[in-house]
Amino acid sequence: MTDLSRYVPVLQTGRWFAHLPPDFEQALLGMARIRHLQTGEVLFLRDGPPCGLYALVRGAIRVSGQGGARHEGREALLVMLEPPSWFGEISVFDGSARTHDAHAAESSTVLQVPHEDLLLWLAAHPSHWQDLAILMADKLRLAFATMEEQTVLPAPLRLARRLVMMAQGYGQANEAAGSRRSLSVTQEQLALMIGVSRQTTNAILNDLKDRKLVAVHRGSLEILDLHGLRALYL
Repeated sequence: MTDLSRYVPVLQTGRWFAHLPPDFEQALLGMARIRHLQTGEVLFLRDGPPCGLYALVRGAIRVSGQGGARHEGREALLVMLEPPSWFGEISVFDGSARTHDAHAAESSTVLQVPHEDLLLWLAAHPSHWQDLAILMADKLRLAFATMEEQTVLPAPLRLARRLVMMAQGYGQANEAAGSRRSLSVTQEQLALMIGVSRQTTNAILNDLKDRKLVAVHRGSLEILDLHGLRALYL
C-alpha cells in the first residue's frame, strides 16, 4: 500500500469525495501531495496566494481570522476541521488571495492538490467544475447557518448547535460513517468559535454535563447524547 492509498478509506468517509465521479476522484489522488504538519505549523495565511485544494486526513486544522489590525485585532476562530474535511476551494475558483489563516491544531496530515495542476486538469475536463462547486455550495450553506445562529440564538444554543455541527463534520461526513463522538476542541476554542468568554463557555458546558449530554476532558469533549443536544435548539 502506498503512502497515499492508506488515506483513501478516510477520504471515503466524506460525503463529497465518496460521491465524486471516478475520473475526478482518481485525478485528485493522482495530483495530491502528502504534507505532514506539526502542532502550530502554518498551512496558509490570510492574503497569501492560492496554493490549491486540501484534504485533511489526520489531526485537526484551525481556520481563523482577525478583526482589526493584525497586530492588535481579536482572533475569530471559525472552525476546527477534522478528517475527512476538504477545504481551500474558494481560491481555486477566483484565483484570489486566501481569506483566512489555517494552522495545524495538532500533529496533522493533509493532502494538497496544487493550484496550477488542478486548474490545468479542470480546463481539460470542464464539466467537473460543477463537482467542485458542490463543495463550495456546502460551505456557503454552513456560513449562512452560522450567521443566522450568531444573530438569533442565545449562547447556550449556539454552543449546542456548534457541537452537533462538529460531530457531523460540518456536513461533510457520510451519514453511513455515523457522527463523531469525541471532539478535539478546548473550552477556549469553543468560546472563540461562538463569540463568548471562556467563563460563559465553562458555565454552559457544566450545564450540559449535568444534563448528561456531554463529558468534558482535558483538550477534548465527548458527546454522550447527540439527539439530546440537537433537541435543545430545534
